[in-house]
Amino acid sequence: MDFEIVTDSCCNLVEDMIDDFGLHILPLTFMVDGEDVVYQSYLKGEKTDLKQFYTMMREGKVFKTSLPNLAESEALFRSILDKGHDLIYLAFSSGLSGTFQALSLMCSQLQEEYPDRKIYSVDTLAASGGQGLLVWYAVQHARAGETIDQVRDWVEENKLHLAHWFTVDDLMFLFRGGRVSKTAAWAGTLLNIKPILHVDNEGHLIPMEKVRGRKKSLNALVDHMEKSAVQPISDQMVFITHGDCLEEAEYVAGKVKERFGVKDVIINYIDPVIGSHAGPGTMALFFLADQR
Repeated sequence: MDFEIVTDSCCNLVEDMIDDFGLHILPLTFMVDGEDVVYQSYLKGEKTDLKQFYTMMREGKVFKTSLPNLAESEALFRSILDKGHDLIYLAFSSGLSGTFQALSLMCSQLQEEYPDRKIYSVDTLAASGGQGLLVWYAVQHARAGETIDQVRDWVEENKLHLAHWFTVDDLMFLFRGGRVSKTAAWAGTLLNIKPILHVDNEGHLIPMEKVRGRKKSLNALVDHMEKSAVQPISDQMVFITHGDCLEEAEYVAGKVKERFGVKDVIINYIDPVIGSHAGPGTMALFFLADQR
């Protein structure tokens, strides 16, 4: 393969896959309660204690998030191009972050310096395991011998078939992120209302329905999979990401396996950048669907 795949830390892929696939990860950054220290949401080869991160959120710590370090990102891109390789960057949704715009501009500038190289940036319009699952498929196509153009075209043609269904346990985190009103957050909390959300075709978080009770919200994710997943569901690779609620993630995985006969389910934490907006207890299910 004469091209390399770059993505960012919002893909929420497990470390074993990152290593096995030879992926390059651009870490988005965050700060804690106004500290001057800038933390990276992904550190190659280091096991970040995300349980501690979510504990800090439960204790009331407030986090601010930002783009990857652009100088470091440019250095990575140049190192790939200087080896004589092409590159494709699969980016976090432009509907949720300015990362794609910034890195896409960088790619355009580098293209002028490296006219003989192919440098592609793709707005996945996806997040967390949705972005990660698109990267997973891109790798499968690359390993099957497809060219960089074929891989890019597959992602562009299929990204709006990558379904994101998720729920949150505490509406106040969505309120802080401007996703729901304060009144709706308080009312939902008092009534034990759990929203079911998805990522739409513009890459935005959209509330879809409301259910009462945590268990019903988890089951609702699986119900949506039954309604829209590409058949045969049993052959699909399925991703689940969670905000420090592993037991419930395993419950959803069990339901998916039991109901549809799915064999491959990958569970991982939601990274700090996405988690800081969604909060502890977030549960997300990702799969290929007829439409998002």
